[in-house]
Amino acid sequence: MKAIKLEKPWQVSCVELPMPVPGPGEALIRIVAAGICGSDVNAFRGTNGLVSYPRVIGHELAGVVVSIPADNKRGLKPGDRVVCDPYLYCGQCYPCSIGRTNCCTGLRVLGVHVDGGMAEYFCHPADMLIKVPDGMTWEQAAMAEPLTISLHGVHRGGLKAGEYCAIIGAGPIGLVAGLVAQAYGAHAILLDVLSERLAFAKKLGIEHVINPNEEDAGVRIREITGGSMAQQVMECSGANVAVRASLDFVSHAGRVTLTGWPKTETSLPTDLITKKEIDIRGARTSAGEFEEALELIATKKVDMMQILTKTVSIDEAAQTLTDLEKNPANYMKVVVRVSPDEP
Repeated sequence: MKAIKLEKPWQVSCVELPMPVPGPGEALIRIVAAGICGSDVNAFRGTNGLVSYPRVIGHELAGVVVSIPADNKRGLKPGDRVVCDPYLYCGQCYPCSIGRTNCCTGLRVLGVHVDGGMAEYFCHPADMLIKVPDGMTWEQAAMAEPLTISLHGVHRGGLKAGEYCAIIGAGPIGLVAGLVAQAYGAHAILLDVLSERLAFAKKLGIEHVINPNEEDAGVRIREITGGSMAQQVMECSGANVAVRASLDFVSHAGRVTLTGWPKTETSLPTDLITKKEIDIRGARTSAGEFEEALELIATKKVDMMQILTKTVSIDEAAQTLTDLEKNPANYMKVVVRVSPDEP
């Protein structure tokens, strides 16, 4: 079968691998579509210290069940269309015991710690598959996973209708977080230093956009919120200066959720945290949010197709990843059509 493999940083290609054989509790899936993620770009660059090589990439996966244990918890059958929850957890540690499986002390992520599924066939735990609603396209299904990341950040902040949510970083996760916030009845304020991304966000219907390089972001947020500042700030860029700024943008008694991953530590004024009594919450990957993501896509409350830049074949995937790394401004989201809809 064909698969997209990183032999080492900067070396990616479409290779031939043996067909996988499912182990106990696993399903065999014919992968139809797989998204390319920013973490795949970082794995290609060699800047993600969690990635080991060689590694088959791909964790945004949608396909058709070929075989599956009959006792799987969702009653899935061969022929069902599914997406994969790519965050493998132990089920035994403290975070797992309280349902926060994304915080598992032994978490393994597809395409990072173990081989991913940007391949024609893939084996995955049967109980970590979620059925795709009827009528959903494969491209929509493959974009459910990035939507879960945005959802998780919004959930961690406890966003409520009528509140203001300032989102730093207008990449795919930040853009979609803005769409989620508005679907929840909140007001989205999206910040980025790239005017092109903010113009795109306005076309998507994001209510407020701010370029901190062109205006004082704190002053503008105060104006938009009527002086209260944002009840939730969601940091999606991973820039140290943005993490620090989140404390200025958040309201008194507000919440900050940190989705971005800075490469170095950020110095924070703990006196300001105490003065405002700010809740600061990490927001890593997702946990149990696929069903909601699929429902939001199916009802078009969040239209993920708006951020799809292009769909490519598996034969084009390696070159597309290379070009995406060189020219990120040309892309928002890419989906690889791994195999045809019908076998």
